Amino acid sequence: MAWAQSPHGEFLIVDCAECHNPNGWDVSPEEVKFDHNSTRFELTGAHNQVDCRTCHSTLVFEDAPSDCMSCHQDIHSQTVGNDCARCHTSTSWLVDEIPELHESNGFPLSGAHANLSCVECHQSETNLRFDRLGNECLNCHLDNYQQTTQPNHQQAGYSTDCLECHSPLAFGWNAEVVSHDFFPLTLGHDIQDCAQCHNVNDFSAITPDCIACHAQDFASATNPNHQQLQFSNDCAACHTTDPDWRPATFDHDGLFFPIYSGSHQGEWNECVDCHTNPGDFSVVSCTNCHKDPETSNEHNGITGYAYVSSACLACHPTGEEDGFNHNSTGFPLTKGHAGVDCIECHANGFQGTSPECESCHMPDFQSASNPNHQALAFSNDCASCHTTDPGWAPATFADHNSVYPLNGAHNNASCVECHKGNYNNTPNTCVGCHLSDYNGATNPNHAQAQFPNDCATCHSESAWSPSTFDHDGEYFPIYSGKHNNEWNTCSECHNNPGNYAVFTCLTCHKKTSTDNDHKGVNGYSYVSTACLQCHPNGN
Repeated sequence: MAWAQSPHGEFLIVDCAECHNPNGWDVSPEEVKFDHNSTRFELTGAHNQVDCRTCHSTLVFEDAPSDCMSCHQDIHSQTVGNDCARCHTSTSWLVDEIPELHESNGFPLSGAHANLSCVECHQSETNLRFDRLGNECLNCHLDNYQQTTQPNHQQAGYSTDCLECHSPLAFGWNAEVVSHDFFPLTLGHDIQDCAQCHNVNDFSAITPDCIACHAQDFASATNPNHQQLQFSNDCAACHTTDPDWRPATFDHDGLFFPIYSGSHQGEWNECVDCHTNPGDFSVVSCTNCHKDPETSNEHNGITGYAYVSSACLACHPTGEEDGFNHNSTGFPLTKGHAGVDCIECHANGFQGTSPECESCHMPDFQSASNPNHQALAFSNDCASCHTTDPGWAPATFADHNSVYPLNGAHNNASCVECHKGNYNNTPNTCVGCHLSDYNGATNPNHAQAQFPNDCATCHSESAWSPSTFDHDGEYFPIYSGKHNNEWNTCSECHNNPGNYAVFTCLTCHKKTSTDNDHKGVNGYSYVSTACLQCHPNGN
């Protein structure tokens, strides 16, 4: 019954003596034994000194809220959230960990930022509002970016991310703290005077290419002469950023001729040993060391040999004694090409000679008349029809089907059988080649029978027989109707072997029986032409 009279709610189940005494229900704070820390809300700091009724406005203790905002007014106007404990402790409203709070929020207060007061960045109608600004530099420094003239960041198209050039640890915008990592300033480039490379009125008027600053150095180089040798104007290909251009590297073995490896290693002292023209290092002499007549004697019997430095390099591109095997290239020298003097193909030097047939044989292509290659629009790739045999013969024509399909027996015929040595006037009709076959045919005689001279109407391209002839459709039905299987050979009807236009019906249809069958027929006569006239289908 006592529990039913408790005004503190159903969830507070403790002995009344924890807070009350037998003298009455009045509570003396000094005598309270109840441990508030056993609840979900420990009393620490200033909360430990607060009168119970300040938080517990009713006797039902569980009704008291536990969030800060229920008891404490949000003087920051919801700009920092509603969890006071993020920044404050229960001991004091003062905040001692502002740098740590900013760092956890993604914006460490370093460099010049560490010396700023809150209101210098968080400006509002009250100093207690801390509206979020954003963590990008430009959120605060847009004016600095737009107003900068040395250099003008907007005109130069500089990034709006200040951190790309400026250090967040610095205390100013001065050039000494600019990060130049996009073009590392090392060795000879490690200078403090920006104006040596930049037009100070326009820092964007510069490229990272070496030649942009060092064109004069490139033009004046004489040992060797960079311009005459057509060296790359990318200084970094040979030089580092060391002052006075040394040491320098040059891949002579890889780009030109092996002098630090192979047979020529240790065989020279100065560049002028081979480059006899100091003003033009593209001029090379092999004959300084390789004297004559010794060199010529070593090349007895070698086709195309000449005691000329360019010839030496052409056959010995790596300087080795084995020489140059043309067959190891993509253009082996076979048959007609084997005995040709080098200069005939390499008249303009050995480098860059085209392997295409037309490069040497275009005059042959243009002058060909049997057949006329140009008129027939033949390919100028000689190898599609010709081998390297001298005289261009024998030749094949792989694309003959585009002119005249070679099927059946035609595919086995030799070129001369049809063309007779003349490729320009060859007929492309059957009778053009087979007129003699047509005229010589006797079984039946094609000419006398006035057969068409288009052989394909009866014959295939494989052979003359078997052949087909539409006797039923064009003349008289002998494979169908009443005459089907009533004859054995053509001569039974065509009794004149020399003229198949002559035929007879009387071989089979005898006079007596035929006359009897036609009694009373007006105009009847026992003549083959009369038979055909009245019985055109044999019925």
